Amino acid sequence: MTSHVVGYPRMGPKRELKFALESMWDGKTQASDLEQVAKDLRASIWKQMAEAGVSMIPSNTFSYYDQVLDTTAMVGAVPARYEWTGGEIGHDVYFSMARGNKTKPAMEMTKWFDTNYHYIVPELSSETKFVYSSRKAVSEYKEAKALGVETVPVLVGPVTYLLLSKGDKSAPKGFDTLSLLDAILPVYKEVIGELKEAGASWIQLDEPKLVMDLEAAQYEAFKKAYAVLGEVSGVKLLVETYFTDLPAEAYKTLCELPIAGFGVDLVRGSKTLSLIKEQGLPAGKTLFAGVVDGRNIWANDLAASMAVVEELQGKLGKENVVVSTSCSLLHSAVDLKNETKLDAELKSWMAFAAQKLHEVVAIAKAVDGQKDEEFFSANAAAQESRKSSPRVHNKAVKEAAAALAGSEHRRATVVSTRLEEQQKYLNLPILPTTTIGSFPQTPELRRVRREVKSKKISEEDYDKAIKAEIDSVVKLQEELDIDVLVHGEPERNDMVEYFGEQLDGFCFSANGWVQSYGSRCVKPPIIFGDVSRPKAMTVYWSKYAQSVTKRPMKGMLTGPVTILNWSFVRNDQPRSETCYQISLAIKDEVEDLEAAKITVIQIDEAALREGLPLRKSEHADYLHWAVHGFRITTCGVKDTTQIHTHMCYSNFNDIIHSIIDMDADVITIENSRSDEKLLSVFREGVHYGAGIGPGVYDIHSPRIPPQEEMADRARKMLAVLESKVLWINPDCGLKTRKYGEVVPALTNMVNAAKQLRAELAK
Repeated sequence: MTSHVVGYPRMGPKRELKFALESMWDGKTQASDLEQVAKDLRASIWKQMAEAGVSMIPSNTFSYYDQVLDTTAMVGAVPARYEWTGGEIGHDVYFSMARGNKTKPAMEMTKWFDTNYHYIVPELSSETKFVYSSRKAVSEYKEAKALGVETVPVLVGPVTYLLLSKGDKSAPKGFDTLSLLDAILPVYKEVIGELKEAGASWIQLDEPKLVMDLEAAQYEAFKKAYAVLGEVSGVKLLVETYFTDLPAEAYKTLCELPIAGFGVDLVRGSKTLSLIKEQGLPAGKTLFAGVVDGRNIWANDLAASMAVVEELQGKLGKENVVVSTSCSLLHSAVDLKNETKLDAELKSWMAFAAQKLHEVVAIAKAVDGQKDEEFFSANAAAQESRKSSPRVHNKAVKEAAAALAGSEHRRATVVSTRLEEQQKYLNLPILPTTTIGSFPQTPELRRVRREVKSKKISEEDYDKAIKAEIDSVVKLQEELDIDVLVHGEPERNDMVEYFGEQLDGFCFSANGWVQSYGSRCVKPPIIFGDVSRPKAMTVYWSKYAQSVTKRPMKGMLTGPVTILNWSFVRNDQPRSETCYQISLAIKDEVEDLEAAKITVIQIDEAALREGLPLRKSEHADYLHWAVHGFRITTCGVKDTTQIHTHMCYSNFNDIIHSIIDMDADVITIENSRSDEKLLSVFREGVHYGAGIGPGVYDIHSPRIPPQEEMADRARKMLAVLESKVLWINPDCGLKTRKYGEVVPALTNMVNAAKQLRAELAK
């Protein structure tokens, strides 16, 4: 039986690509050095899949930044500001689009569906001229073939690409990017033709937009697109979908398209299985059954997956079903064999991307009568061990979470009353300035954290080093005249991992890195059991930071929904139940901070929006428990304690009422990189009575925006928001930036706030 993998992690088992990218960006190495690292990684990945026995191995899933940006390069949709003059798109233009440069801002970045992966949003208009400008897909196919590996080239499908795009600044409001379908299809047709000539027999086009709620015209766009692409004879087209159930109309559309096969997610799309059994499959089509979870690190229940595949074969025909992953393995960690921190029992419950290759192949072989009994028996034993382990289950935690039912957990007074009480205590100026939390993580800081973990330095020396860094960050903020300070988070490796390391029910990998965007990788905690807080997690450092300044110092916490959504979450109970357990732990921390006289507490919910289900019918349930989970953390504090939250890099407009229902006193939110589209909500009449700080500059670009640019952004905010609720702050935390960028940017930000205060005073 045929086995197939949708995609594979590209960073490398030791984050080789990350370090090669950052070295080139820093001018330490040449582009040729980066290209060699990339070539070696691709070769090792293809070889690994071939040796595992995968029948259909993907190519062109490697990327220097992200696959949507690669598609923008392929079709030549470069915004005019980057002054591209044609020809094959090189590193300079490519990375300028992704990161900006000294004079040009980067393109917008947002979440890839409901994952923590990000993509660069294409900017299109009726004037966009598509032209074949990057032959990456063809060159990587040929590269694999030269190594003796036959692959399936992977492209982002044309309809998904257009639906993920936005109108550029010249486009009229409401510009329909699908109006460009006729213009973009010739480029896709040319690419497919070149791949066919190079020898490709299958080409995979990822069209995950098909799982969304679509209009009739959008379904027609799919039919039109594949009628055109299907004209290229001699090559089989595979349309891949993932992340949730297929709507009935989408399944019908896929069955009608002139394609050889399509893929479905049968892990997060369990209802799709019933749809397939009811509707069947047209003659001549192949179903790629995504039974191995591409978005988590738990070992598949091989017997259950095998049963699903056998059932599909019985319904559709043995030759018409391929065993596949539910989505790209990009969203999983790379290889469990690199792990030194996880004990044998925990490892037996898990499968990273490399292990999932073997799961896919093992299921395919088992269905063909070549079952690896030893492999299946070990898997069954691990499944049973996990179900019964006392490490997983804590009766007291389950009872505390169950007791939350029946209360909305709201603060005692309305936000306007609380803000008045807080201002009496804080005495902040109009348009108060703050930052989001983290300050640059220098090599010295990372060395100190690394050495205390390896016991190369004492806890006492570590304590002195972190306090010295806090002193420095506080002094800098005072010199810059920032109003509400942060301690800079020098003790934290990651905003989720730091908390997970101090909570029961979590475990951590040594090398379980997952790409978030570009070179940015995260190492998600693994929630394997019931969650509780043994002791205070942040009070010591926050209390120290407040002791060295008279200005308000924010206590910095990560919220329960973000901890949930940025972790590998146990799959043996509802996510809402796990969220409530985390909420109770964070609630204890909030109240301990308040008791330590920390009067401003920020609870980041950067990932609230990304957890929103892809189908609208499921939004209300998720938002109910997610927002409730946040309110649980804050319901016990006094009116004089100011609660902040922060959100970044998502489209918030459609959940603004849920954000209001979180009942935070102040929200800071990404705004500058997304062309200030957040402000359209307030232009349309939504009243937001709490404090709000839409970011005035993009921290994910090395560019230092001038004072007047930031002031102008704030003026646009003042056109739709009252000055008494507006805060001035960056888009996000400063962890990834260098002090040479941060100091002048924050100087300009504070000066912009002072300039506006003077204007308002007049």
